[in-house]
Amino acid sequence: MKTVIWVALLITVGIVTAVFVGFDFSTSAGTNEFDDEQSGLKDQITIKFSHIYSENSPQGQAARYFAKRLEERTDHQVEVELYPNAVLYNEEEQLRALQEGNVQMIAPSISELAEEYPRFQILDLPFVFTTHDLVKEAYEGKIGSRLLKDIEDEHTKGLDFWFGGYKQVTSDKKFVKHPSDFKRMHFGIMDSPLIKGQFNLLGASTSVVNFNRIYRDLEVNFIEGQENTVSNIYTRKLYQVQDYLTVSNHAIMSNIILINKDLLDELPPEIQEKMKETMSETTAWISRHAIEINDRQIRQLKRDESIHIHLLTKDERRAWMETLDPIYSNLEPILGKELVDEIDRIRNQ
Repeated sequence: MKTVIWVALLITVGIVTAVFVGFDFSTSAGTNEFDDEQSGLKDQITIKFSHIYSENSPQGQAARYFAKRLEERTDHQVEVELYPNAVLYNEEEQLRALQEGNVQMIAPSISELAEEYPRFQILDLPFVFTTHDLVKEAYEGKIGSRLLKDIEDEHTKGLDFWFGGYKQVTSDKKFVKHPSDFKRMHFGIMDSPLIKGQFNLLGASTSVVNFNRIYRDLEVNFIEGQENTVSNIYTRKLYQVQDYLTVSNHAIMSNIILINKDLLDELPPEIQEKMKETMSETTAWISRHAIEINDRQIRQLKRDESIHIHLLTKDERRAWMETLDPIYSNLEPILGKELVDEIDRIRNQ
């Protein structure tokens, strides 16, 4: 009986010794370190940035620049996932997707928001923002400030405006040099009442066309022409289904960068500050490069003889401006007196 007790005692001592002496504390430390890493991964912030533009467009390149610089500036605490070419949401879906938190950033054209936010039409006005300095003044001054206030709500906040270049007009029938050339032609447009009014004054009929369907609608002759930046004409290969390009520079392509406000408010202050710095840097980048990219691509179109190109003469430009002048007469109920006064000031410079 004593032998049994001693054996049991020895076994018990062995087990206790194994626990306190033989246990591999390096393994325990490794496990704790892994947990720390997992905790760090949980702290990483992922931003899904969805837009409808080609990766080689000014907007696509700016989105890539923003993602890279923000990841670097935050030491990869923030990761920006880019979804170009409307692979997630088209222009009709993306605002709701942002508000519902399905994506965290979008870059819609201001024209896409004109129905819901009527004052956004101000940036579609023809022959107003005729120089890069005036574009910058509009974005950073009274106009931009008012539009950012308009769109902010409990789920949405505007960060900045991006300049995509000047708009031109293409056609599959003839050059549109004079206002009379627009008559009895059918154009695809963005969903903006002001743009529709512009083409009506020129004598053309219009249909609202989804950006990613422009090529197809031109190809099957549902529409005969459209307005766009050279960059979009080039990267979307619209020159393959259009024979004539009129360089009119009649209006600007503007994008507003929107972020999900719920996400923004949850970000640590230091991350918010780095995001603000990176957005300002990116806005300056696209401002410098949009014109360069559009110029480079129109030179390529000329070299390839992909499409016939005409630059509006001074007389032709004056005729367009006179025909479109009535568009300014009923702006005050839409824009408010302060913004109408600002447009008058810019036009009279």
